Amino acid sequence: MSFTKEQLREQMLLYAVTDRHWLNGQTLYEQVEEALKGGATFIQLREKDLTEEEFLEEAKKIQQLCKKYRVPFIINDNVKLAKEIDADGVHVGQSDMEALDVRAQLGEDKIIGVSARTVEQALLAEKHGADYLGVGAVFQTGTKTDAREVEHSVLKEICTKVDIPVVAIGGITQDNVKELSGSGINGVAVISAIFAQKDIETATAKLKSCVEQMV
Repeated sequence: MSFTKEQLREQMLLYAVTDRHWLNGQTLYEQVEEALKGGATFIQLREKDLTEEEFLEEAKKIQQLCKKYRVPFIINDNVKLAKEIDADGVHVGQSDMEALDVRAQLGEDKIIGVSARTVEQALLAEKHGADYLGVGAVFQTGTKTDAREVEHSVLKEICTKVDIPVVAIGGITQDNVKELSGSGINGVAVISAIFAQKDIETATAKLKSCVEQMV
């Protein structure tokens, strides 16, 4: 699927990042479908503990699910695999492949997201062809124990300095998301606020409503 720049901005509202730590007898496919039913607008497959073969199999299934719901599906880090299955794009961190190189491999029509913690990193990512930025951690998070918090003033400055969409990530919940009001972000990326919840569909719908009010 291809998305215009304006559509992409809208798709950033509630960005769900997968994590199989909370499967509790369900499949990842089932959990992602619940999130999509609840209104998740963007899906990133981020699974650190699968073999390449297992990841490929999971990616193909969830890619079809996202097509059904007309929601962008991107792969975390693995540019080669994203190209192989023709995913909508890829998200890379500061220590992964550079955005320019990712663009050269994937082509102009794919979505490239880049993690940024500073204004300098954000500007460089935009200059090198990033389509959106993931900025965080904006709150303390248990999912990435090594993630240092990004001051909300820095988040706001990044939003004013770049022309591409910005999503905040890290420790975001229904209770604290309103603290990001006025920052200029286009949406939030979450893991446990969706996938660690007993009723994923309801939790997603409630969080989406909170994010819509905040944005």
